[in-house]
Amino acid sequence: MDQINGQRIADAFDDDQEMERAMGEAVRSAVRTHKLLGQPIVIWRDGKVVWVPPEEIEVDERSDGNGKS
Repeated sequence: MDQINGQRIADAFDDDQEMERAMGEAVRSAVRTHKLLGQPIVIWRDGKVVWVPPEEIEVDERSDGNGKS
């Protein structure tokens, strides 16, 4: 299995925009899951590691990883 959605995995790694989109989607999914399950996330803010409680997590609902809806 060296293909995902008809695209060779090696080719996907060469496509910076596709990788950025996929990573953005993965991060949004993980953040959303943490919030829904009531679990905190850990972020880097102002040079420090910060625990963000689930009630303070802001979920980004954008459809792609480039900041475009």
